[in-house]
Amino acid sequence: MANVLSKYIPYVEATAEVTTASVDNCLLVGMGKADLALVVADLAWDAYRGKTPFKEKAPLRTIGVLYPNNMHVVTAEGKGIEKMTDLKGKRVSTGVPGSGTEVMALRAIEALGLDPNKDMTRDKLSLPESAGALKDGKIDAFFWLGGLPTAAITDLGATPGVKIKLLNSTDAVPKMREKYGPLYVKGVIPAKTYRGQDTDVPIAVVWNLLICAENMKENTAYDIIKTLFNHKQEIVGLHRELSNLLPEHQVDGGSPIPFHAGAIRYFTEKGLKIK
Repeated sequence: MANVLSKYIPYVEATAEVTTASVDNCLLVGMGKADLALVVADLAWDAYRGKTPFKEKAPLRTIGVLYPNNMHVVTAEGKGIEKMTDLKGKRVSTGVPGSGTEVMALRAIEALGLDPNKDMTRDKLSLPESAGALKDGKIDAFFWLGGLPTAAITDLGATPGVKIKLLNSTDAVPKMREKYGPLYVKGVIPAKTYRGQDTDVPIAVVWNLLICAENMKENTAYDIIKTLFNHKQEIVGLHRELSNLLPEHQVDGGSPIPFHAGAIRYFTEKGLKIK
């Protein structure tokens, strides 16, 4: 995305920065230390309202609803885990502290009536660390929130002697929506997305947003979203998840926070009614 923005917007030089995930990204944009960020919608909503883990409201706006973040709950054959509630008594990685993975994992676990700190031994590992730990038998399962396919899980599924198993997480969705609002929806990881995954797996999903600060210039926000739509195929050629950047996803509730005025102008020109 940074390359495409730099290539087609004459006054923009975009640089991709590595951060610790969505909480950090919301804070960086809110403090004016980053112009754009990729964040999961639930944490954007918390930041916008100044709710935990944020101490104050952040002046965030959505430029576009990008792609669904798919909840992977990954285990392996022989662990005795067939469903989410079987995680009780197991060693589970819930993701890096402050990440969208951790937030959604804890909410899903609680929605199923489990205490993530009492009913299981909880590790807080990154995705590569989680995949390695499951492969080495150091943990029983891990959570990951991301696009399809995720390379680290693909690699894990291709490991000799390891047959991965993905758990259905949709049972948690109703209570998550009841407590946190309509941020979470049901989705599916299609069969054969990963080696050893023979059937569709129903999962919980939250959308991923491209956000900016409220005070970004209207023309800049307009040019950014226009460029992403006009040159989407260049990005899809490198990662297919941006094929989900579609007009209908901008109006079907994917963003809980307001759109930037520049984005609204672009979508209005395209005949969309953005709230």
